[in-house]
Amino acid sequence: MAIRQISRQTLALLFVVAAASFAALVFADGDDVVVLTEGTFEKEVGQDRGALVEFYAPWCGHCKKLAPEYEKLGASFKKARSVMIAKVDCDEHKSVCSKYGVSGYPTIQWFPKGSLEPKKYEGQRTAEALAEFVNKEGGTNVKLATIPSSVVVLTPETFDSVVLDETKDVLVEFYAPWCGHCKHLAPIYEKLASAFKLDDGVVIANVDADKYKDLGEKYGVTGFPTLKFFPKGNKAGEDYDGGRDLGDFTKFINEKCGTSRDTNGQLTSEAGRIASLDTLAKEFLSVASDKRKEVLSSIEEEVAKLSGSAAKHGKVYVTIAKKILDKGNDYTKKETERLHRILEKSISPSKADEFIIKKNVLSTFSS
Repeated sequence: MAIRQISRQTLALLFVVAAASFAALVFADGDDVVVLTEGTFEKEVGQDRGALVEFYAPWCGHCKKLAPEYEKLGASFKKARSVMIAKVDCDEHKSVCSKYGVSGYPTIQWFPKGSLEPKKYEGQRTAEALAEFVNKEGGTNVKLATIPSSVVVLTPETFDSVVLDETKDVLVEFYAPWCGHCKHLAPIYEKLASAFKLDDGVVIANVDADKYKDLGEKYGVTGFPTLKFFPKGNKAGEDYDGGRDLGDFTKFINEKCGTSRDTNGQLTSEAGRIASLDTLAKEFLSVASDKRKEVLSSIEEEVAKLSGSAAKHGKVYVTIAKKILDKGNDYTKKETERLHRILEKSISPSKADEFIIKKNVLSTFSS
């Protein structure tokens, strides 16, 4: 009897582990969209629920543009038992995409319950339009989830504490709810705020200057939208007269705030790099092994002069130099390859930032 009891317990444990492993394969961390592979596609699609499937490629610009809308859709339908929102990486799982006639990206197809005969989605690529389609095809009545805004909403009570903070670079939009140009700007401004939400020293904010007229008058607002930039060193504010495309705003913030992000919020290859330390990194590699400790001391002295995020990034140079002293020049290549593999997986944005910065600094130590 004791042997049977142990066997049952073991089987139960194996079942739990297997279920957890399967869940880890199907759902990426923090991802509300089901991730399908060649091995799981027909186990999930065409079964007891309808499925909307996006066939995409990681390098595809249109796919990247769709991603936040599709995530919003996935979050909204996550608890709908009769419908699944899913996606397939066609670079990695070519046979599945070929089987279902995918010839361009993104391709979005609806698979009814119990069927592997898809219907191609031809509508707009917005969360609202996709939700309407899925509700119609799946017989559901799901409403879109509200995604928290990354724009800091200001009032007379909070304006000074946020905008006049000497540790922050702040871009403020003075708007009016009825203003057509403001409505057009709103989604672009939201994407800008989302792109820089991980940068502690950058704030993207707005204030209803129609409701709070005194604030608008104080800062000389005569039309909507008016954008003013309040950098760390000039809390009187300066007018923003640049373009109003996302690319224009992103370039402005990067130049003014010393950040290095693209329009999707991803760090660029320059992120974390410090010119004076790049020079020392090259010197570190060029000298004989017995002289490298002297250059390391110079790197440490230079880092000690830095402050804020620059000091944090400087410590990465020190760590890498010490690792090379300990493990040899091969460390740079092996660590870069390891980070590349990690970054290809689904990880949190903050972790991705950390690994991209380290990867960028590692490149300065490459011979």
